[in-house]
Amino acid sequence: MANILFRADASSQIGTGHIMRDLVLAKQFKEDNIIFACQELEGNLTDQIPYPVVILKSNDIEELDQLIKKLQIDMIVIDHYDIDYEFEKQLKIHNPKLKIFVLDDTYERHYCDILLNHNICADAKRYEGLVPEKCELRCGSQYTLLREEFYEEKGIKREKIYDLFIALGGADTQNLNLQLLEVLPHYFKIAVVTTSANKNIEELKVYVKESVSVDLYIDFNQIAKLMNQSRFAIVTPSVTVHEVLFMELPFLAIKTAENQKDMFAYLLNYGYSVLESFQPDKLEKMAIDLKNFIDLSYTEKVEVLSWRNHPSVRKWMFDKEPIALKDHISYIDGLKKKIDRIYFVVRQFGQAVGVIDFTHIDRNNLIAEIGLYARPTLKGVGSLLMQNVLMYGFEDLKLKKLIAKVFEENLSAIRLYEKFGFKQVDRQGTLIVMEKKR
Repeated sequence: MANILFRADASSQIGTGHIMRDLVLAKQFKEDNIIFACQELEGNLTDQIPYPVVILKSNDIEELDQLIKKLQIDMIVIDHYDIDYEFEKQLKIHNPKLKIFVLDDTYERHYCDILLNHNICADAKRYEGLVPEKCELRCGSQYTLLREEFYEEKGIKREKIYDLFIALGGADTQNLNLQLLEVLPHYFKIAVVTTSANKNIEELKVYVKESVSVDLYIDFNQIAKLMNQSRFAIVTPSVTVHEVLFMELPFLAIKTAENQKDMFAYLLNYGYSVLESFQPDKLEKMAIDLKNFIDLSYTEKVEVLSWRNHPSVRKWMFDKEPIALKDHISYIDGLKKKIDRIYFVVRQFGQAVGVIDFTHIDRNNLIAEIGLYARPTLKGVGSLLMQNVLMYGFEDLKLKKLIAKVFEENLSAIRLYEKFGFKQVDRQGTLIVMEKKR
């Protein structure tokens, strides 16, 4: 049995990621004696480490060297940006038999026996000349550190109770959680995950207390379950990406620190949704996507039918009778051969919020009739749906005129059309005909 010392810190400034991944790594040494050495910093996680913890007064090599000798350490695991090549080399000189195991994700120079970069984007070739020739390199997805809870949760099918899962780092030094919540749709059910190392925790608690749609989880130990209960995630391009990918959860990654640049570049290169910084205007544009009816899965088709047949939607349709499932499926399948109509499910952060459609499309005169309806359980998404009608109709289809036919009793729909510049041009019985030109 070997004595293994983990040297890592957590705080409100440097975050909690080092300690969290070290706890996963430590479980791989089941037969060994594990000890952690940490400084007593504000926002540290020493009370959450299930191993003996030695509190260091500083990050000086002399103090660490004395501890190594005192505890007769066989291997030290270093996960610390302030411990560099020279520090590690001196440790080796003072303790020739000591095995040095380093975690690195920024391609720095290290004096070690084993180097682990467990990011999916890790490239062993980039360490050439940065580590001793005999150093064992462990790079890439095959070395990814995932907590056991993810493997256990993976096979469980849970109800999706959250539209969004948000995890922007345990410390969230930029207070992005609060900034993000202030711009996200109020009709979304949101789970926010953070830790007690977050300096902005009290401000966040106040916001959440006043919101019925946001749940705050602090130092929560069932993250995999939360992800499994969510439809979409907003995270940082960090190890959390490994988790959402493993759970097959659609996500957007927002870069919040310089040490995330490699993961950010990797995700960008492979077509994932990323933002280089928190930018509300870009966030809003990236958040929306339109899914053509002909691309819907069977489950999605059934869901859309449940909206269309809901009394609050059906009462404003030309055909007010409930539609049978077989007829609904047949109609959607027939759209593949139609060029005069197109239907979309509008999704926001992976969450379906409603339907927009273009019918009687006249590609010669560049005119089409339009329609829209929100998912029955949502309120306040009319403007979002209309914005997408106008954008797709005028920019993608290059139409010159959009026509809407609205029942005269449907005052909320009439107000929405008027808000976006539609003018009444005719009446057809109880229908008001409205149009908007490009």
